[in-house]
Amino acid sequence: MSGDGYRVGVLGATGLVGTRILELLAARGFPLAELRPLASARSAGKQLEWGGEALTVREIGEDSIQGLDIVLSSAGGKVSAEWTPRIVAAGATVIDNTSYWRMHDEVPLVVAEVNPEALDRHRGIVANPNCSTMQMVVALKPLFDAAGIERLVVSTYQAVSGTGKAAIDELTEQSREVLAGGDARASIYPHQIAFNVLAQAGSFADGDDHTDEERKLINETRKILGDQSIRVSATCVRVPVVTGHSEAVNVETREPLEPERARELLAAAPGVKVVDEPGAARFPMAIEAAGQDEVLVGRIRRDPGNDHALDLWIVADNLRKGAATNTVQLAELLVERNLVAIPDGPGNPRSASSVA
Repeated sequence: MSGDGYRVGVLGATGLVGTRILELLAARGFPLAELRPLASARSAGKQLEWGGEALTVREIGEDSIQGLDIVLSSAGGKVSAEWTPRIVAAGATVIDNTSYWRMHDEVPLVVAEVNPEALDRHRGIVANPNCSTMQMVVALKPLFDAAGIERLVVSTYQAVSGTGKAAIDELTEQSREVLAGGDARASIYPHQIAFNVLAQAGSFADGDDHTDEERKLINETRKILGDQSIRVSATCVRVPVVTGHSEAVNVETREPLEPERARELLAAAPGVKVVDEPGAARFPMAIEAAGQDEVLVGRIRRDPGNDHALDLWIVADNLRKGAATNTVQLAELLVERNLVAIPDGPGNPRSASSVA
């Protein structure tokens, strides 16, 4: 791999999201001069096949981050907190898929189809939203632009892949155990997830009656749409599905909006696919969203108890559009807008202290 293009690092390259980022860089033809997979010491030395060649995973360190233009990071909040400022100081722009930077005032939180203009103010770090927030705001954006949003009531049905590969393995093993007449052992989640529904996606902070997943939906939605007055009620639930988050969303608009007009707006919106023929049993499903980059929207109807509210059913692949696809889309937008490099100089310093 050589020639014109960008030197791109993928941090967390061996994880569920990292592997999809690598796939999408190839599938979407991102202009690459170098692709450098990065991970922890545990994964260092592994060989990854990419584009007909073998890439060796390198351990994240001061040497391995040098000379990069862009780093696409999905290595966890603790790693991001430590290494993102160092990577930026070494000269790269970081698109971070962890929760650590999302609510920093100086860090833009960006969804490609919703607020790409926010990239213009980045100072070396761009944050990728939570997967549940991501798919919801893609569907809400055209409605928000047309009629404003007063209030959202959201219930999520989140797939286990959002927790990682160990959660997928636990669901698979528990399913085998239960079907064989045995007892399911739980270690990743507090209770059995196979053939069950857990009214807890995420974790509870001390003194908080909402999970961190619910807080992300509330806070990130307001930041992305640029309206802190939107009221959001969220309940995040874990379900025994491998891939594909589903959401029941009640949207109270500020101006009247008929279901038919909402359907037209959604059908014309970028990144959205309307699947809405309930009489023919056609509505968004997780198994259909898996492997797709579009956000599927259906069951578009009037809330019978509120003339200003609509009900929507929103489904997307949480590993692709919910994480990897938007990460690569943001890298493409940085290139398109000539925003990869941040010039040094007064008022625009590129240093670890300026982003920490």
